[in-house]
Amino acid sequence: MKDIEIRIISELMKNSRRSDRELAKVLKVSQPTVTRTRDRLEKEGIIKEYTMIPDFAKLGYQLMGFTLIRMEETLGKEQWEEVKKKTLDLEKKNPHASLMALSGMGLGKNRLFVTFYENYSAYSRAMTIVKEIPFADMDRIDSFLVDLKDESTYRLLDLSTIANHILTLKKSESVHPRRK
Repeated sequence: MKDIEIRIISELMKNSRRSDRELAKVLKVSQPTVTRTRDRLEKEGIIKEYTMIPDFAKLGYQLMGFTLIRMEETLGKEQWEEVKKKTLDLEKKNPHASLMALSGMGLGKNRLFVTFYENYSAYSRAMTIVKEIPFADMDRIDSFLVDLKDESTYRLLDLSTIANHILTLKKSESVHPRRK
């Protein structure tokens, strides 16, 4: 990526409400350059959407849960379609505040769910629902719960540190280019 693209993304991650004129001033480039670059980044899908990050505790959520489960690894295409269909059906019947549902690996697990809960009872209900997912090993579910009102929390969801870090990636790349 070009330096201007990374700098625009970084600034938008810090505050997506900024106008192209404001961004141009901060980045010391022309407003048309910012507009053209932003439009291209949107078309290419590098910028997926614009949003804001609320204070989830003030919205009524007490807990954020990181739930790890183990799915059978040898599922075929039909079985994955069954899992997907059942999961979507469960979500329709039981709306919840799921931030992410990802495949991955670690700690003997291969699925991660990040979800917000109003209280511990809501979390318990959600774990009962998770047990309805086909091909999941229910003996291998683990959760880490975060109390959103805990005063000792260091940093909740915040993109500014990532926004600052991506500016260093390009510099690091020029010092240590990737081998192809």
